[in-house]
Amino acid sequence: MEAGAQAVIYGLPLVLMDITMRKTTNVSAERRLAKPVNQFAHLRAFPTAAFKDVVRANVDTLYSSAFLDLAKEPLVLTVPDTHGRYYLLPMLDAWTNVFATPGSRTTGTKAGTFAVVGPDWRGPVPGAMQQLKSPTNMVWILGRTQTNGPDDYPAVHAIQDGYALVPLSLYGKPYTLPAGSFDPTVDLNTPPVEQLKAMTAVQFFGALARLLKTNPPPAAEVPILDKLARIGVAPGEAFDPSKLDPSVVKGLERSMSAAFGMLQEAQRHSGTPINGWHIPPKNLGDYGSDYGTRAIIALIAFGANLPADAVYPTTFVDAAGKPLIGTNRYTLHFDRGLTPPVNAFWSVTMYDSQSFFVDNPIDRYAISSWMPLRYNSDGSLDLYIQRESPGTDRQANWLPAPAGNFNITLRMYWPKDSAPSIDDGTWVPPAVNGVSQ
Repeated sequence: MEAGAQAVIYGLPLVLMDITMRKTTNVSAERRLAKPVNQFAHLRAFPTAAFKDVVRANVDTLYSSAFLDLAKEPLVLTVPDTHGRYYLLPMLDAWTNVFATPGSRTTGTKAGTFAVVGPDWRGPVPGAMQQLKSPTNMVWILGRTQTNGPDDYPAVHAIQDGYALVPLSLYGKPYTLPAGSFDPTVDLNTPPVEQLKAMTAVQFFGALARLLKTNPPPAAEVPILDKLARIGVAPGEAFDPSKLDPSVVKGLERSMSAAFGMLQEAQRHSGTPINGWHIPPKNLGDYGSDYGTRAIIALIAFGANLPADAVYPTTFVDAAGKPLIGTNRYTLHFDRGLTPPVNAFWSVTMYDSQSFFVDNPIDRYAISSWMPLRYNSDGSLDLYIQRESPGTDRQANWLPAPAGNFNITLRMYWPKDSAPSIDDGTWVPPAVNGVSQ
């Protein structure tokens, strides 16, 4: 059973990526962040408190998503001039590692052209293009464009419309996006993670064997294929448990539940606790041989950014270690010059106990650094986290809370790499302080 559970943990991100791609590209016309393969789909507005499709949504950026298949030929990605606006287009391989991030931090905000090539491509690309080589033919671009509230939508939509993908052989020629196709056997209603959890061991290992053929692991991980072969998983071959020893089959039948149990337990101890905040692991998006963290993040934060692009600490407790709850009032205090150290912007987002937005009278789900916040006379900043309004003079800094338990996430886009910095520990998020009633 242990060997099977470890195999599930190892292959989980690859299988989840495949489920997500199949679900997201199974369309004949665009629907919410879904579009045929090799085409961008765009989120055009922020979700509201009524949105329950995805946990821990953000109201900082509008998403642009595309699943790529590089098996036939490279794709040319063009991006417009964002005129200084922060954006990033992280590219994840089939194993959820980020292999490139065109955007403000890496390539600037001027217009650009990139050739995204697969692992087997040996042909030339036009010299003016920057080549981005993917380790796998399956690629997910999960782009984010800074959006300063609903009034900013038109400007962001124009930028999103400038993100384009064209096959290399058709670059510079008339090109019409091909129509998609719809497969009624693909489950469009069940979230990918839930589909994954519902798989039997035979279904999971069958999918893993199929995907290993088209998206092989890095060369350093090839020895793992020998371990997988011992439980009947071979790249491109049908998984047939009848060829295995009955005792092995019995263990594999329990491997799925065992793996999810191991990941749930490990999740409690991942990252670093500081001042009540949970700081995510530093190897997000570049996991190496840390297959446990890679699987955990796939389950709870699929499509995570590199820490160089964004860091998202979360807290469920106050400075005394007590759970955050709407019957109390809290402040989040930043001393002068010690707001989150970023090159782009930061935000603090409110979530209820189920990790969804909180309905409130001012329709505010997050406080962001671009907002007209009111600083104290000494240059410090207080955010007021509570259910009721803190008063007209403080409402600009009010983050409304629900009646019950809640948690908050601090999002820091393009963190600074010089002190004070969250990366080297010279800056840490302050604790959330309870206010005497």
